[in-house]
Formats: sequence, C-alpha cells, structure tokens
Amino acid sequence: MFLSQIRNSDGSRAVVLRQGAAAHVVPGATSVVALAEAAIAAGRSLADEAVARGKGEAVDLPALLEAGRVLLPADHADPAHMHLTGTGLTHLGSASARDAMHAKADPEQMTDSMKMFRMGLEGGRPAPGAVGVQPEWFYKGNGHAATAPGAALVSPGFALDAGEEPEVAGIYLIGPDGTPFRLGFALGNEFSDHVTERGNYLWLAHSKLRPASFGPELRLGPLPDHVEGQSRILRDGKVIWEKPFLSGEANMSHSLANLEHHHFKYGIFRQPGDLHVHFFGTATLSFADGVTTRPGDVFQIEVADFGLPLSNPLVQDPGQPEACAVSPL
Repeated sequence: MFLSQIRNSDGSRAVVLRQGAAAHVVPGATSVVALAEAAIAAGRSLADEAVARGKGEAVDLPALLEAGRVLLPADHADPAHMHLTGTGLTHLGSASARDAMHAKADPEQMTDSMKMFRMGLEGGRPAPGAVGVQPEWFYKGNGHAATAPGAALVSPGFALDAGEEPEVAGIYLIGPDGTPFRLGFALGNEFSDHVTERGNYLWLAHSKLRPASFGPELRLGPLPDHVEGQSRILRDGKVIWEKPFLSGEANMSHSLANLEHHHFKYGIFRQPGDLHVHFFGTATLSFADGVTTRPGDVFQIEVADFGLPLSNPLVQDPGQPEACAVSPL
C-alpha cells in the first residue's frame, strides 16, 4: 500500500492511495501529514486512516508523474519544521567506497571510515530494547532542501561534484506528546558532493549540505528485510552508468531500531508537529566507479517494492559569489 501527494489541475492538493495498480484520491485529505495527524488522534495506523476515508476519484499516477504533478510523498506547511538527516557507513560494503576516498590521508593504518564501519559491525545490531553503538550522522537541511520527484537537483556554484546516493529514507512525524511516529519509507537520492568530502574528511558536513529528493510514493508498513533495486545515470537519453544497490536490514550493519534511536534520542528532534526524513545510507555510488556527472544528466533510482521510480535531472547553479556579504545593523 502506497501514499503519494499530487497537485490537481486547479492547483489544489490531494493525497492518493495506491493498492496494486489501482490508485484513487483519499477524500478529505490534502496532505499526508494531516492524514497522519488524524490517524494519531484516532489511535490507528496511517493505512487504516487512509482506507477509512473511502475512495475518491481514480487517478493515473504514472501519467501525473510524467506531467510533473506528483509532489513529495510527505512535506510540511512550514519548511523550517521539516528536517533532512541521514546516517552513513551503515550498509555491508559501504565502507569500501568511503575508505577509498580517505585512504590516501592515512595510508599506514585503518582510516576513520573503516573504524566507524567496524564499530557498526560489532555493535550496531543490539538485542531488542538495548542500545547499540551510534552511527555516523549528518544533517542535510530543512524542507527548503527537499526536492520533488522529477524536479531538478540543483548543485550550488561552489560545489566540486554532484553525485547521487541511492537510499531508503524513513519518514517520521512527531506526535503531540513528542513520540516519533514512522509513517513509512520512500526511495531517496541523498545528493552529495564527494570531491569536497574526499578533500578532507572534516568537510563531510559541507558535502552533505545539498538538496535531496525522495518518493514518488510512500510505502506503508514495515521495511522489507531485503531491498534490491537499480541506480542509473542517463545522459542524452542513454544510460551511461547503472548498478544494483541493496538495502534493508539483511544488508545493513546497523538495525533500523538502532539508527532511529540515535536520531530521536535528541530532544530537539522530538518537537511536536515536526516532520523528519532520515536517509539510511548506501553502498553504491557512481563516484566510486570514476563517473563524473554533468548538468543535464538524469539520476534514476528504481525498486519494484517501492512503486514508481525516482528521477531527477541535475542542474548546476551558475552563481559563484566570491564572498557571502553580511550586512551589519
């Protein structure tokens, strides 16, 4: 079962529920967040709340996506209350690409990337109810950095690289009492600047402050233990790079519960009404295979179990200011 958000021909918004090939508007719902708030108030699941609304007009979701009318599967009316974050070195094999970027800085001993990865292997999957080792964590921005499916991922003028990261993202809404509620999961492109990161590991935070996209659909229910899909780059309509990627706990060094705990253990991330999009990491990067992207390239991420594919073209912002001027008052 999947939820998505669309823009109607008159500019209004609607929520769509898809089961199998059939998709219909959810009556009375204009946002997934509002639908989730109603589910929390009623004490039932998001899926049950959507089904309880009945069936509205049937829609052709692939056609709407092609027309650019599919929005992010969850967003916030106030972008400042939407947080994009993530964890890295969480997947089996994810350390190899990262280690290759940083090995030259520390050739005689294990890199910090490998140390972090080993910590996850040894302590990232604690027993139920226990707390495991904390993962690498990063901040990507707020709702202003969230890019709709099909829309352009804009690389800033000062960026040194513009590379995709195919991932699964968890979508969470903080309830009135501060409880994080997981709404579901979506495909994500955790867009990053790998050349900046490679320059110095302490620039990782800078490399992650980029836009990101997720969707087009929100998968309800638990995350499959094994997630397998394809990540590809198209240039002038032709595939120039393609590789399978894996996710799900069977392919991860951390359990989902451990990653969620170490994000939501901070009170600042349990503020009622806030929306969180948390990227769980990847082991597959075109950058690791020596690919240099260009403006006009299209990133495409596809997993059959997650519905429609996520596609975004790359755009380079031409602006390169010499300095960001601050005006005194």
